[in-house]
Amino acid sequence: AIAMTIAPLPALITNPLIEAALKEDFGRFGDITSFAVIDEEAQASGQIIARQKGVLSGIDIAKATFKMVDPNIKFETFIQDGEALRPDDIIARVSGNARSILHGERVALNFLGHMSGIASKTQQFVKLCQDTQTRITCTRKTTPLLRSVEKYAVRCGGGFNHRFALDDAIMIKDNHIVVAGGVGKAVSLAKAHAGHLVKIEVEIDYLEQLEEALEAKADVILLDNMSLKDMQKAVEITANRAILEASGNVTLNHVTDIAKTGVNIISSGALTHSVTCLDIGLDFQAK
Repeated sequence: AIAMTIAPLPALITNPLIEAALKEDFGRFGDITSFAVIDEEAQASGQIIARQKGVLSGIDIAKATFKMVDPNIKFETFIQDGEALRPDDIIARVSGNARSILHGERVALNFLGHMSGIASKTQQFVKLCQDTQTRITCTRKTTPLLRSVEKYAVRCGGGFNHRFALDDAIMIKDNHIVVAGGVGKAVSLAKAHAGHLVKIEVEIDYLEQLEEALEAKADVILLDNMSLKDMQKAVEITANRAILEASGNVTLNHVTDIAKTGVNIISSGALTHSVTCLDIGLDFQAK
């Protein structure tokens, strides 16, 4: 397979997030601890260190955070996004005005830890499916306003992205089907509405709905919370006439079994909505 290139996130997208996070952390008066304890001319150098194994994501955002606080801060990167981390790995070195470094520390580490946690969890899922043709993707179950960075982190872990927003693709879920009056009716209405570049996905809960979705020529069919046996049957019936996506309560314990049914995609909201932050810290070196 061709290796996926992780395109960096544009500053136009990330800078407003960083600025908002810094404003939140600065509060009404700024870092009163550093103002009280550290001389305004004091210089410091620190290392950003991994405290557990995982996959790095968010290093450019960490750098941009420090640079937004103080453009004179020097930031040297030793490990890139998408690369493996081991305990005690030195990810980067930060040097410059001590107050400025401390002003940006928590926001930079919050982004790094959260994004690296997502990348690390994603890679665990990806590795369990590496002997199959199935792709691991995220969902729209993301932290409000952080979707762009969370979906980027999924890519750092070797996963792929589902749609980014409601206007990416037409995704007909169970509630749409109830109101529209059935799977086939909903897909037909969608086809009449969609532009020529817009894909149409429909969610089904039972195998009985599969033929209806295929007859209506849905591009993608989501198999929601189906048993392994039903997923395997769906793959046989579909015979490559549509992309099949499995979703619903996907865990590390049974993701391999799902992939072995032959589905094309496995999507999991857990990659973003309930991931654990990776432990990454910043330690100053004593002079």
